[in-house]
Amino acid sequence: MYSFDIETPKTVADAVAALGKEEAQPLGGGQTLIPSLKARLAMPSVLVSLAQIDEIKGITEDAGVLTIGGGTTHGEVARGAASYPALAALAGNIGDPAVRNRGTIGGSIANNDPAACYPAAALASRATIVTNTREIAIDDYFQGMFTTALEETEIVTAVKLPIPEKAAYMKFEQPASRFALVGVFVAKYADGVRVAVTGASEEGVFRWADAEAALSGDFSASALDGLSVPADGMITDLHGSGAYRAHLVAVLAKRAVAAAA
Repeated sequence: MYSFDIETPKTVADAVAALGKEEAQPLGGGQTLIPSLKARLAMPSVLVSLAQIDEIKGITEDAGVLTIGGGTTHGEVARGAASYPALAALAGNIGDPAVRNRGTIGGSIANNDPAACYPAAALASRATIVTNTREIAIDDYFQGMFTTALEETEIVTAVKLPIPEKAAYMKFEQPASRFALVGVFVAKYADGVRVAVTGASEEGVFRWADAEAALSGDFSASALDGLSVPADGMITDLHGSGAYRAHLVAVLAKRAVAAAA
């Protein structure tokens, strides 16, 4: 690690002001950022902790849309998102109790870690990302590994997720970190199905269009027979090859559809 200053604002307005300082960076639960600091992959001079901003915490539901404050922890989502069981189950299986009680949905969405679970849920669920300045459609939000549409002084204040008719998430865990070696989230809406994949691609989370088209016509695991994603562009590391990850995408997608159906 190295030396840096830390600020703990109590309001979004104060946090935005603090983020205006040179080389400042927001800190949610720190479950992605702190390891990045240790590895010197990020080197801000000021960390702006969002942990004490109550206005970005909590879960509400209105007209079939679940709104989760950006500062809401994984544990709180697991306990409080009962109207969206697939999302609650996803949150309850992130990391371990220490991670779930510190990490936040806003921090996960903002960092866009390629192996994180929430990006798949957000992309499959047609989410809207709410910041201190605007609302961003999820299809315009993720822009590649660790990259999003957020500007430097933007904070994820909430995530809005339309609740689908059916949904499920399946992931193949890296056993030490419990990050997704591959994770597939399937969500069925009245006008179609969305399938989002995390952990597999060098470009981060992505939608599997062929699977979406097949499932929109027949929402069954058998509809995916013969479909596969190309191994090109899949992550290859000590945990698995690109071809292995491509194979897992197809397997987990079928399991997710079976669980949802």
